[in-house]
Amino acid sequence: MRATLIQLRVDDTEDAPARRLRAAGLVRSRAGDDLVVLPEGWAAGAWNHAGWPRDAEPLDGPTARAMSAAARAARVWLHAGTIVERAPDGTLYNTALVFDPGGVRRGHYRKIHRYGFDTGEAALMGAGERIVTVPTGFGTVGLATCYDLRFPELFRALLDAGARFLVVPAAWPAGRLAHLRLFVRTRAVEEQCFVLACVAVGEHGGVRQAGHSMVVDPWGEVLAEAGPDEEVLTCEVDPSEVDRVRAELPVLRDRVLGIPAPARRAAPRPVP
Repeated sequence: MRATLIQLRVDDTEDAPARRLRAAGLVRSRAGDDLVVLPEGWAAGAWNHAGWPRDAEPLDGPTARAMSAAARAARVWLHAGTIVERAPDGTLYNTALVFDPGGVRRGHYRKIHRYGFDTGEAALMGAGERIVTVPTGFGTVGLATCYDLRFPELFRALLDAGARFLVVPAAWPAGRLAHLRLFVRTRAVEEQCFVLACVAVGEHGGVRQAGHSMVVDPWGEVLAEAGPDEEVLTCEVDPSEVDRVRAELPVLRDRVLGIPAPARRAAPRPVP
């Protein structure tokens, strides 16, 4: 399968409608790909906290409509990054959207772990309450967003829900690029899954974004990595690699904690 990460520039010089139009054009250009991914919060700006009330939209708002049409035009699975969602009760969420090649929304994920330590996202947005996976023709995709990378229990839950691909849009600060690289490779190794992290570039809300989007295989090898500027990163991925790695190094069967007892590896029987 062919996966593409659109490492979009998000800065203060372009408003949401203009960026939406540009992103849709980039997605439409990816006909022939299997999966296309956009970064976190690219339409409103993940760090433009003051603008969130203005740019918030419902699940079927302008970004969703534009991304649905783009996915349908290119005939690709599209993880459209995240939007600032305004729920019917008025609560804001950082919400990921996934569309199939027909443009139908097949899943949405409200970010569970909110960044900000009592400011920004943590203060202004609600927290998601459920893990989300999306079945596709190339395997089950588990959804997580940016700061979620620091919480391994989420990824273990996605593994238990059948995930073979972990897709993580992000607006990661450039000053902590080393952490991003560490977490993406670690999650791939510990869950024996592919991890596709699509990270914004540019500067907005006073925060410079890290870029360096990457595709990491279940062995922890970086198959492709972008640079610090806007870039379209494409990578050929073999979904069967998940099974091969899990068979070669079957560590997941030795789990003891946090799983139902029937799923645990049987203890050795005493010798009579």
